[in-house]
Amino acid sequence: MDGLLSGLKTVVDSLGATVLLPIVIFIIAVVLGARPGRAFRAGVTIGVAFIGINLVIGLMFTSLSDVAQAIVKNTGITRDVVDVGWPSAAAIAFGSSVGLWVIPIGIAVNVLLLMTRMTRTLNVDVWNFWHFAFIGSLVVAATGSLFYGLVAAALMAALALLFADWTAKAVQRFYGIPGVSVPHLASAQILPIAIAVNWVIDRIPGLNAINLDTDVIQKKLGVFGEPVILGLAIGLVLGAIGYYDAGDASTVVSKVLQTGMNLAAVMFLLPRMVKILMEGLIPVSEAARTFVQKRAGDREILVGLDSAILIGHPAAISSALILVPIAIVLSIILPGNRVILFADLAVIPFLVAMAAPVVGGNVLRMVIIGTITLAVGFYVATGLAPLFTSAAVAAGFALPEGTTQITSIVDGFLWVSYVVVEAVAGLGIVGLLVLLAVIALCFIAFHRRPAAWERLAGSDDPAPAPAKAPAATPAE
Repeated sequence: MDGLLSGLKTVVDSLGATVLLPIVIFIIAVVLGARPGRAFRAGVTIGVAFIGINLVIGLMFTSLSDVAQAIVKNTGITRDVVDVGWPSAAAIAFGSSVGLWVIPIGIAVNVLLLMTRMTRTLNVDVWNFWHFAFIGSLVVAATGSLFYGLVAAALMAALALLFADWTAKAVQRFYGIPGVSVPHLASAQILPIAIAVNWVIDRIPGLNAINLDTDVIQKKLGVFGEPVILGLAIGLVLGAIGYYDAGDASTVVSKVLQTGMNLAAVMFLLPRMVKILMEGLIPVSEAARTFVQKRAGDREILVGLDSAILIGHPAAISSALILVPIAIVLSIILPGNRVILFADLAVIPFLVAMAAPVVGGNVLRMVIIGTITLAVGFYVATGLAPLFTSAAVAAGFALPEGTTQITSIVDGFLWVSYVVVEAVAGLGIVGLLVLLAVIALCFIAFHRRPAAWERLAGSDDPAPAPAKAPAATPAE
């Protein structure tokens, strides 16, 4: 069995998301009844879209990482917990003892919840099961029990599906992507914070009247409010903050302008990559709808995808870019914080994108919510850093030279990770049972009053009209 699981993990690691996802999409589409030719084209199109999304995100990562390093250097701050980035966290997760089992566990949980009608989401984002494995590996580091870690990973797989169903209508409405949900814990964890903070803002006179969504900004500023120009402007400001002392005047100007143009390109290209993704999703969504209607009436099956499909919206990118310098300032001023952000600042769009439907795309509110989320995250990361480091060492991860403790924004900052680890480390099997009971009760409460839960997530808030997907290619 271990050999089979190890081989499965090796295949997932070697193929990567952009190859694995088209294969999974093709198989699922065929099983659901799509014609093989159309299913094949859908899989390839979705793979191409994710390659495009990753290329643009890579450009953003490079630009933001460079400017963040420059800003950190300018401030002269040092901390003993170093952010090593989400790729390192993923490697640690899949290299852990839990990582060997997480794919069959995640699939089994998904199938069980689909069969019992507790979820509508078919999570095809298999590569991102590493998030479940990572939290499981922290539990193993805290308790020494592989069993506890595996159960924790299974519970996280279920929790991700709960968040996916809860936010599905809001995501589809605001982002204009029909038939999908986002079972991505790193993005979904902001939802309770966003709901609470948005409720408070609604009750603060003056602040509650400020609406800075990107449509309003564009109407007031004209061409200067268009997303591509906003990206340029924010990039120029970040570049100026980071590179003001990078050398002579020509060097400074060059670096600032390059940062501005790179982030303008990100704002312009990401939405177009998402449109390509939508084209590929059409045959899968149609096949799923037909399949379910034949067997279960009007029941809807959602395709669960990576939250990368969300960050192309101008509100998500704009607020995230503004949060980059704020995150660095927080790392300086928060008392007791031991974390310095470095590699993962470019992941901030993933953390804030799910807040956009809650606040109707209001960039100011997203920045406020993001600031509070990051502030909480710094303390979570400081508290979890010893376990994060222990899990990394157990997985054979080589710590950067001169580093004693490490973390990552993606999973090291999540309040979900902290709650799970503290519950299991403090209460053992009782903690796992409490977590199971809470998640089960949330599923039951959601199914009893789905509309109320969905409204909290932003399903009824004013949102942009859904983007029209390209016409589907006739079936082969």
